[in-house]
Amino acid sequence: MKAAARSTKSVAKAKAVKAKAVNKPAKAKPAVKPASNDAKLRAHVADLCARALPAKRQVALLPDSARRLALMAAADALAANADAIRAANAKDVAQAEKDGLSSAMIDRLRLDGKRLDHVIADLRDVATLADPVGVVLEERTIAQGIRAQKLAVPIGVVAIIFESRPNVTIDAASLCLRSGNACILRGGKEAVHSNRALATAFRAGLVHAGINPDAVQLVQEQDRALIPLLLSRDDALDLVIPRGGEALIQAVVACSKVPVIKHDKGVCSIYVHRDGDQEMALKLILNAKVQRPGVCNSIENVVVHRAIAAQFLPRLASTLAGAKVEVRADAEAKKLMPGAKAASDADWSTEYLALILAVKVVADLDEAIAFTEKYGSHHSDSIITHDTAAAERYLAEIDSACVYHNASTRFTDGGQFGFGAEVGISTNRVHARGPMGIRELCTYKWVCRGNGQAR
Repeated sequence: MKAAARSTKSVAKAKAVKAKAVNKPAKAKPAVKPASNDAKLRAHVADLCARALPAKRQVALLPDSARRLALMAAADALAANADAIRAANAKDVAQAEKDGLSSAMIDRLRLDGKRLDHVIADLRDVATLADPVGVVLEERTIAQGIRAQKLAVPIGVVAIIFESRPNVTIDAASLCLRSGNACILRGGKEAVHSNRALATAFRAGLVHAGINPDAVQLVQEQDRALIPLLLSRDDALDLVIPRGGEALIQAVVACSKVPVIKHDKGVCSIYVHRDGDQEMALKLILNAKVQRPGVCNSIENVVVHRAIAAQFLPRLASTLAGAKVEVRADAEAKKLMPGAKAASDADWSTEYLALILAVKVVADLDEAIAFTEKYGSHHSDSIITHDTAAAERYLAEIDSACVYHNASTRFTDGGQFGFGAEVGISTNRVHARGPMGIRELCTYKWVCRGNGQAR
């Protein structure tokens, strides 16, 4: 009975307290103030940089054999975790479809089918590449008989900021490690699950090989406010490589205190010269536009010599229609291409990354070169012709990282160039241009040996 009475009193007391709270709210106890997001991001950046520096020193001094074994161990770890990686990728693809991303963007995300197998195979290929570190680039005797050697050495800590394509996580990590660099990777939110699964497996491989896993770090925060904080750390980072759309490149260049090598948009073109093989041109245009429209080495413009326009453009229109390519043409080309839309001036410099192609008629080679130089992004451009003199002039005057004669622009790729993979396609004019592999991830220093010389 006493217990029941106490229970009744407790209930009554609780009701009274509740009524009091409703009628006159009690002062709430001050909540613990959460750390600001800015403080959280700064802490994450500080941690990334603190971990990268000792890893940088270790991997720079690793012998060639140790770096090879580490990459093979990372490849084994990726293969062992393939199911988990594909499951993580499926989450990203499903979210991308839900968010209404373009088919080209979704294609860039996918690691299904054989794509992950290809990523692992490329990683193993990078392990077999000749060691770029310690290569003697130049050797000479300088003043008073001092022997000087110019040696290739790692750059240091490389930050790579990229969008959409999760394979870049492994390409960048493998190339940086192979060339004796540490890296900090920041992927896009579209591939967040894929990137985390890939980086986790890669780091597990490094641990198995006895290498500091912080040689490869993935930024865990997706807040864009982190990027300027990271790129202000010129005390810890030696190079930043942005790889993505124009907005990303501009944002990185604007805020970075660290040297930047741009991997800019790909407004690529094919020029069909009056002496070009039209069958070849149709084949190469189709390959360069349709095979993978969402990559930077696909073409966005086709430029056609007026002398062949009436014969060639209707055939091109039919070929593109069969591949479901939308055509945006200038007034002259539009008359010859059924179904084409009128092109605006902005179309010539737009990277569509989709089944859209702009077509322009020009009077001659001079106009073709001027058009490409004005509107292109200096990535990859090609001329189709049997006229050797015209081809050589085009190759000399088009100021792009890669220029082609009678070939598709789709060959601008680290794997195709024999680099195993690439960290990106540089459109810079200094240090590196075109596919950027392990040699381009090295700088150099002079090592001078004397026997007591004083100046």
